[in-house]
Amino acid sequence: MFVSDFLVIGTGVAGLSFALKAGRSGSVRLLAKRQACDTNTNLAQGGIAAVMGQDDLLEYHVEDTLQSGAGLCSLETVKTVVEAGPRMIAELLSLGVPFTAEVDHPDRPELGREGGHRRRRIIHAKDMTGQAVQRVLGQRAQDDPNVIVHERHLALDLVMAPDAGGGRRAVGVWALDLDEGTVKAFLAKAVILATGGSGKVYLYTTNPDGATGDGLAIGWRAGARVSDLEFVQFHPTCLFHPHVRNFLISEAVRGEGARLIDHDGRSIMEGHPQGDLACRDVVALAIDANMKKSGADNVFLDITHRPAEFVRDRFPKIYDTCLALGLDITREPIPVVPAAHYQCGGLAVDVEGRTSVAGLYALGEVAATGLHGANRLASNSLLEALVMADRAAEAARLEIAGRPAPDPAEPGGWPSGRLGTAPSEAVLITHSWDEIRRFMWNYVGLVRSDQRLRMAAKRLELVKSEIDEFFRNFEVDADLIEVRNIAVVADLIIQCAILRRESRGLHFSLSWPRRDDANFLRRIVLENPTPVHFPAAIGQL
Repeated sequence: MFVSDFLVIGTGVAGLSFALKAGRSGSVRLLAKRQACDTNTNLAQGGIAAVMGQDDLLEYHVEDTLQSGAGLCSLETVKTVVEAGPRMIAELLSLGVPFTAEVDHPDRPELGREGGHRRRRIIHAKDMTGQAVQRVLGQRAQDDPNVIVHERHLALDLVMAPDAGGGRRAVGVWALDLDEGTVKAFLAKAVILATGGSGKVYLYTTNPDGATGDGLAIGWRAGARVSDLEFVQFHPTCLFHPHVRNFLISEAVRGEGARLIDHDGRSIMEGHPQGDLACRDVVALAIDANMKKSGADNVFLDITHRPAEFVRDRFPKIYDTCLALGLDITREPIPVVPAAHYQCGGLAVDVEGRTSVAGLYALGEVAATGLHGANRLASNSLLEALVMADRAAEAARLEIAGRPAPDPAEPGGWPSGRLGTAPSEAVLITHSWDEIRRFMWNYVGLVRSDQRLRMAAKRLELVKSEIDEFFRNFEVDADLIEVRNIAVVADLIIQCAILRRESRGLHFSLSWPRRDDANFLRRIVLENPTPVHFPAAIGQL
């Protein structure tokens, strides 16, 4: 049994930022499912969007974000996040994050440009920005006496207790110690889910293996509202290679002049007003259409016209990774395809990160703040995580002031399953995982239709019944817990997609190919009326 003031699930930029700030006013425990550095943050190449250039304005960044979000952004959230951007960058610089500096002005960060941005405003550390931020914040957390990090602990479900208002309050989580194979209770006055996204719900993704939607599923089972889950961003340029499935080719490459071309060398984005720097939803759909028309398995990203020395210096990680695979990107174009990249929806939160469950906050990719709307603007995700962590730390500090610590006698035992090693029928669990990812890719991917969504929903019902049977009859292991969470996420994505009878941003339906502002200029919200069950009701934030 572990008790602290704040309990944070997830060790990416959102979780680490919150922990460091909350640690100034109380004790913090951080749970990492695998190693603390095994996060989407650590893989982020591009950078952090913030208004730092002399030719840029906060209003421009706000307008670009709203334009990318296709009418569904929360203006309050957008302004809040954008206005705090320069301050967040200053904080990271003061902590020692080694952002790439201008050659002639070493005291100023170099600014890159990415799709959808009208100005150069991407602060970066070459093409390893996330890794640089992760390393600095992670080391600070390790050195902070008020922060304790528990690696290899898989959160299972929220510990709930009666609330003074007559409802229920989150007071901790049960977590599986992956080394010991035992379940432990972690209790706290405030619980923060910062578990990242759910890219592994799709067959092809840029996400690491741990991105199984755990926080989203945990929050949903406890009764937290979810929003915007029909909007899954597919990054246009994932490396197409038989042995490397999830290596991203940063949008910053296009920001420095790379062109998308087909197998005949023709420009894919020719004729679009923003060309290769259009927003991700537009570019990904254009690539998908080109591949279907030509029958090709991929397209190409060509930056060979830029000086080789520039390419090697600006994109060392991408250059070295491709070269190790026999591809010199200074001499030949990079084969690329779209892949699932970012979950724009999540647990519905306010501008301080509060969910609809008392005592529970959500930060980063697991949260739906209203910043991204129907399509996330490039490099707004790390910015959002920093700003929301800053705001949530202050809100949570005020909320728990004077609140007694949870009673260690309250949790009892984890009620949902038996723990142990996987059964001999583990192949069935693997099959369920693979089946979900394949039909989500085929039916609920870049291009959807009513028929495809109905087929996906029907297939999912069968798989969910199998998973429920596994849970009742088998000893529960980490793989079964993750596939249970993947099934929850897939179900919620499908439900939201079925309800949005139009095409907007990242949701493109052949059955409803036009944008319908008269009926769908609103966010779709699902609410679980019976926690721990799947049925949902519609509401609006």
